[in-house]
Amino acid sequence: MKPTTFTSNINETGVEAQPVGPKGKSLRTGRLIINADDWGRDRETTDRTLDCVRRGTVSSVSAMVFMEDSERAAGIARDHGIDTGLHLNFTSAFSALGLPSQLVEHQKCVSQYLLRHRLSQVVFHPGLIRSFEYVLTAQRDEFIRLYGQEPRRLDGHHHMHLCANVLFGGLLPPGTTVRRNFSFEPGEKSSGNRCYRRVTDWALDRHHRLTNFFFSIQPLAPLDRLQRIVNLSRQFIVEVETHPQDPAEYAFLTGDGIDNLVGTCVIASRYDVGPSETGR
Repeated sequence: MKPTTFTSNINETGVEAQPVGPKGKSLRTGRLIINADDWGRDRETTDRTLDCVRRGTVSSVSAMVFMEDSERAAGIARDHGIDTGLHLNFTSAFSALGLPSQLVEHQKCVSQYLLRHRLSQVVFHPGLIRSFEYVLTAQRDEFIRLYGQEPRRLDGHHHMHLCANVLFGGLLPPGTTVRRNFSFEPGEKSSGNRCYRRVTDWALDRHHRLTNFFFSIQPLAPLDRLQRIVNLSRQFIVEVETHPQDPAEYAFLTGDGIDNLVGTCVIASRYDVGPSETGR
């Protein structure tokens, strides 16, 4: 089957960059995935996210390792059968105790580079090849230790899994599900920015499995923006990123806001992009 391609046309919802098949048809059945980031970062984050999972307003979580609540969060995820991916962290200091000094130093070097300038993530740094590989591999190995399996899904804290050293360094395991770039409505970003995002999504799609669209739950207002996102999920696979440790997002996910918004649309019970379309 031909690989997924991307069109820059504006669809009826006003959103760009929709993946299409050879005849412009959607490649997958629609699905609304609400994924909570930062699982295990600290106790409050884990507990609030678990509350949302139990209520059915969060489909899946992305777990941080080497953080203060990573061990406890992993046990909870295993006990409750929570769909968990790896939330790669290159920018926030690891907060678990007793970590190897080499790991801490490598992550510090990577973090300082990525946070130095807003364009650092799009520039490949040959001097940090070993540090990026070390930090990513250490997190992958720790996820396996905590969760008893390879991470089948990966994304990144501050979306740094899409930085040049990770993406073009080939550090993401082929065949895994990987979070794509944000999808934007017309006028939200410059043409150059949208072009770069389309190129990186195309590179991702060659070796990984992606959703059709990816949005942040914020801003929560106006609601018509979120309603357009929900409507997209009736035809396409849509991931919505949320952070339940944020009081406004937590209140929305545990109150009437999410029920009134979703209506008859069902929130997925796990992160599932459906069968592979390209034989990966």
